[in-house]
Amino acid sequence: MAGPAEIEQGSLQRTFKDLLAGAAGGIAQVLIGQPFDIVKVRLQTSSQYPNALDCATKIFKDEGAAAFYKGTLTPLIGIGACVSIQFGAFHWARRRFEASNTASNPLSPGLSYGQYYLSGAFAGIANSAISGPIEHVRIRLQTQPHGAARLYSGPIDCIRKLSAHEGVVKGLYRGEAVTILREAQAYGVWFLTFEYLMNADAARNGIERKEISSLKVAGYGGLAGEALWLASYPFDVVKSKMQSDGFGKDMRYKGMRDCFAQTYRAEGMRGFWKGIGPTLLRAMPVSAGTFAVVEATMRFLG
Repeated sequence: MAGPAEIEQGSLQRTFKDLLAGAAGGIAQVLIGQPFDIVKVRLQTSSQYPNALDCATKIFKDEGAAAFYKGTLTPLIGIGACVSIQFGAFHWARRRFEASNTASNPLSPGLSYGQYYLSGAFAGIANSAISGPIEHVRIRLQTQPHGAARLYSGPIDCIRKLSAHEGVVKGLYRGEAVTILREAQAYGVWFLTFEYLMNADAARNGIERKEISSLKVAGYGGLAGEALWLASYPFDVVKSKMQSDGFGKDMRYKGMRDCFAQTYRAEGMRGFWKGIGPTLLRAMPVSAGTFAVVEATMRFLG
């Protein structure tokens, strides 16, 4: 029987593999999703585009193809870390629930779906500490004027200037409260949906999880991505509005509740769903690629 030291070492090795697999999935997520994301952010924060196709066409015409990868460096570095944290934190929480379940009922250590949701929500909250400022910088770079009128020369310049406005907490970390709410809801639903679909497939076909084909893993991951955004999109709209808002006398929103209130008064419920079309279009391939790469990496690492 393994002693405490061996168990602890095994747990650390498993966490390291979870983090590494998550990082690989994060890189895939950025490379697949960045062009869709800039269209989403422009639609959320501006009224000059009637639809996603018009937005994408004007970006290409006015700014060139490279514009679809504006601000990519920050998420490429940061989202890799974010997804790494998401999967590491999720599996850490999952193992804690399994240990608790085993102690109370050794014959049934598996998680309930409520516990899967809570594990995902924990992953989202853990992730929000870095996803908030990373997404803030990305949104500023994506929405700034083109050419000579641009406000930031790059991610580092953007971080420096945002931090200069009312300090790091109110500047760089603007919108963090709604980011935490979005992340908890989004990743609770994301992991819950994926685990439900994977468990249902394994039970239906009488196979182990590792025997589920990569194509099915990608498909279930894609569906989880759709569920993620449908469950959390209004929070994301408010976050984008706050993180593209001005400073000082140019600031429109006093805080998260004020942003919700102003959006509802000006646009009604439809205002909380602007840009949902390209977001759902993006979610399927991005989430499919993320889970497919993560699962493949975890199977490779053993």
